[in-house]
Amino acid sequence: MKALVCILLLLETFVVVVQQQVDGGLNENEISQQISSEDRRQNPPQTGTLRAEASTDSQQHCNLGIPDIHAALRELTATVTEQKGNIRELTATITEQKGNIRELTATITEQKENIRELTATVTEQKENIRALETQLRDEMNKKNEEISNLTLSQVEELRKENKDREIAFSAGLMQSGSGYIGPFTTDITLTYRNVLTNIGNAYNPATGVFTAPLKGAYMFRISIFGHGGTPATVSIFKNEEQVVVVHDVQAQDRVTSSNGVVLILEVGDVVYVRLWSGTRIYDINQENLNSFSGFLLFPLRVQ
Repeated sequence: MKALVCILLLLETFVVVVQQQVDGGLNENEISQQISSEDRRQNPPQTGTLRAEASTDSQQHCNLGIPDIHAALRELTATVTEQKGNIRELTATITEQKGNIRELTATITEQKENIRELTATVTEQKENIRALETQLRDEMNKKNEEISNLTLSQVEELRKENKDREIAFSAGLMQSGSGYIGPFTTDITLTYRNVLTNIGNAYNPATGVFTAPLKGAYMFRISIFGHGGTPATVSIFKNEEQVVVVHDVQAQDRVTSSNGVVLILEVGDVVYVRLWSGTRIYDINQENLNSFSGFLLFPLRVQ
């Protein structure tokens, strides 16, 4: 019975010590001192016969278990100390993790703000792109309409220009009958009255003169026919300048010849054919043996 009481007292002491260890952190020496103090309190010094009896009972009952209990307490204290260190480390780790979580939460919050700002920017850019697409579409439609109108205008101008470029004529000497022209005592301008073609009306059959309606390169050609015994000679003139001569002479039978030239004419320049003095040609209207022709090769840009 006394042994049980002793063990209970020691356990009570252990509980107190452990509580103090948890609360205040006693070391092993302090624990041993406190257990010894508690042991002395539970077994105060006695005199005479009582001390002897108590000593005998204590050794029989309590002292037999105290060394083992002290060893267990020291081992348990070491374990508690170690666990308390582990708890401190765990507490520090948890505190650090809480700090990391707070930092991560702050970072996530910042990223959310950035995402919201980016989303707003993207939305704004989309609106700008849609507005720009609408503007470009309107401008393209306007340009296409202008190009269409311009194309039609250009086509009309080209038609007019091409119409102006349609210049060609060809004419024979006599409108009716047949006969000689010449010889005369002076050079004369021949009037080719039998007009076969006169596109652009640049040739005047009343005067025998071609007047250039625009600047360009022109091709002119003349042919002559006559009878032997008298020369047949004509010249093409540009303004008042002789440029080419067509000539033939035979003692008898017929005479025939032709020639041509390309001339650069300015607007208003004139081209015509002159029969030399002392020469003659012969013509039949149905055959147009003597002819004067010309046409525009291509226009030239006005400088």
